[in-house]
Amino acid sequence: MHGERRLPGYVGSRLDRVDEIRSNPDLLAKTFADPAALCVLLDGLDPVVADGALVMEPLPPGAAMDDYVLLGVDPGHRPIFARLIDRGEGGFAASGRSRAVVDMVSPDEAALYAGARSLVDWHARHRFCAACGATTRPHKGGWARQCEGCRAEHFPRVDPVVIMLAEHKGRVLVGRQHAWPAGRYSALAGFVEPGETIEEAVARELKEEAGVTVRDIRYLMSQPWPFPSALMIACLAQADDDALKLDETEIEDAIWCDAAGVRAALDGRLGAPFIAPPPMAVAWHLLDHWLAQVAPAGASA
Repeated sequence: MHGERRLPGYVGSRLDRVDEIRSNPDLLAKTFADPAALCVLLDGLDPVVADGALVMEPLPPGAAMDDYVLLGVDPGHRPIFARLIDRGEGGFAASGRSRAVVDMVSPDEAALYAGARSLVDWHARHRFCAACGATTRPHKGGWARQCEGCRAEHFPRVDPVVIMLAEHKGRVLVGRQHAWPAGRYSALAGFVEPGETIEEAVARELKEEAGVTVRDIRYLMSQPWPFPSALMIACLAQADDDALKLDETEIEDAIWCDAAGVRAALDGRLGAPFIAPPPMAVAWHLLDHWLAQVAPAGASA
């Protein structure tokens, strides 16, 4: 499995986000009236899937633009919308169905769902202006909200999260959170803080959580994580030594693992030193990338 090149979950969008339409009220109204327009059906924030595809329906007669967000235009030139909801219309917690969708539909549809979920969730959480407290309404095709009082504009937020492997003499550091299933380990991760670069966040998180000092930090890949709206930023770093000092309020345990152990974990072998994260997670791809660099498939580990 580790030798296959695949995408993390929610990566692979094929939508044109058509900023030129959502910023133009006349073009937006014309797009909303397009008879080819479709709406992604959601059950609260969960996806609705049938026959291996997201269920999409035509916009209902008499629908109001302010009740929808324009996600974009698909390769078939169909406008794709999602209906905005109140917080009382369904669960907002990350569900198993929201994660399982990556194995039920194509990568581009999983990415489409991730964008829809994040935007619908953001609108439901931001009904009032952070500047003056007045009611806000959808704006720019649902890609902003505007205050009805002070006219301030508010835009959807994305929370950057660094997720990283520290390497030391042919081994990488993996850790586990207290609530995870027994045996599950993954790359360490944490939010980027204000006034901090990605590299600084990687170094800080590894030092705080595991007591490890790192250098030569490099970016590898990223993954949208719609729970509610994070961007996972995967990095590799070199550790100065392998001494660990764990913050046990953050992580339960951490171990250094060599290539043979990582290979066994990614393959799901009985007796592997840890249970790897699922392939839909960018952490799996981070481990897979590291393994391909230090011990390519077919080489002795």
